[in-house]
Amino acid sequence: MLIAVNTRLLLKDRLEGMGWFAYESLKRITKNHPEHQFLFLFDRPFSEEFIFSDNITPIVVGPQARHPFLWYWWLEQALPKVLHKHDPDLFLSPDGFLPLAYSSPAGPKQCKFLPVIHDLYFEHYPQEIPFLASKFFKRYFSKYVKKANRIATVSEYSRQDISSYYKVNPDKIDVVYDGANELFKPLAPTLKGGNAGYPLGQVGAEYFLFVGALSPRKNVARLLQAFDEFKKTSSSNVKLVIVGEKLFMTSDIGVVYEKMQFKAEVIFTGRLGTEELSSVMASALALVFVPYFEGFGIPILEAMYCDVPVITSNVTSMPEVAGEAGLLVDPFSIDSIKDAMLKIYNDEALRNKLIENGRKQRENFSWDKTAEKLWGSIEKTI
Repeated sequence: MLIAVNTRLLLKDRLEGMGWFAYESLKRITKNHPEHQFLFLFDRPFSEEFIFSDNITPIVVGPQARHPFLWYWWLEQALPKVLHKHDPDLFLSPDGFLPLAYSSPAGPKQCKFLPVIHDLYFEHYPQEIPFLASKFFKRYFSKYVKKANRIATVSEYSRQDISSYYKVNPDKIDVVYDGANELFKPLAPTLKGGNAGYPLGQVGAEYFLFVGALSPRKNVARLLQAFDEFKKTSSSNVKLVIVGEKLFMTSDIGVVYEKMQFKAEVIFTGRLGTEELSSVMASALALVFVPYFEGFGIPILEAMYCDVPVITSNVTSMPEVAGEAGLLVDPFSIDSIKDAMLKIYNDEALRNKLIENGRKQRENFSWDKTAEKLWGSIEKTI
């Protein structure tokens, strides 16, 4: 079997949620199934680290698809030419995009299509996405759903959302949960508490941690406000560390930050590499991850693998991922977030209970299970 894969999100040192899903699942699937051939379709020169095994043929298909107009050209003009030449049995798309213009040449074999649609944020909050990108998503994802032979997604929440929004039989949609990198693991007890790992040398104190791209849905502005209220109430030395880089439309974060009484207690690190981030995560007092919309929420799982308590939102997929290992809050309520931070800070028994629950909950998720489930979805599609 020849499987063509949209690998445009495999970018060296720039993997985000969908990129990590593609990287970790494809690394395992290609190695576990040497009897099949894989065509990796990049939109720019690629790193050799993404060619995981000998059964992969990489092809660079220009132009670089980093803008809605170029997305369209890449999908509808460039990709079909390559696909017609190679005639794959399956087109797998970890970012959900499909080439609508392509269908197999006449004959008994027909190419099947399996997109991974991680969430429908663009349908629920189109005003929070750049105008042209929002228009593209709204116009084409309904078409991708119709073209797909099956669909994979990363949570039961997203499965139900896709089914409801696009009127798709839920039996056509497979849940393929995300996993966490094996580097995320607990620190030795002697290293906890502000004495190991960047940026702990700067912090020198316990800290709450947020990890994620700084986009509107991540709710960082309310997190900053809640932290300010926490500091006013607790009179503690606890800091707030924000790991992530600006994605788009984040001016509200800057406005809130400038008004904070305790802004000197907030540290923005920008993007961190996985090894660095794992140390920062494992050293945190707690992860405070309170988006108001999420298809999965990988940082929740990373915290559980590090034996770090989790504060997360009570909406969309996050209760599903956190289970009994998360202290759930209303992401639209600053007081709700602040109260959870106070509980975590003041109650060691609660922290220990959440950590213990996290050790059980994390067993439900791993990249090995992701690859196994995605391969199962591929087999169903074929």
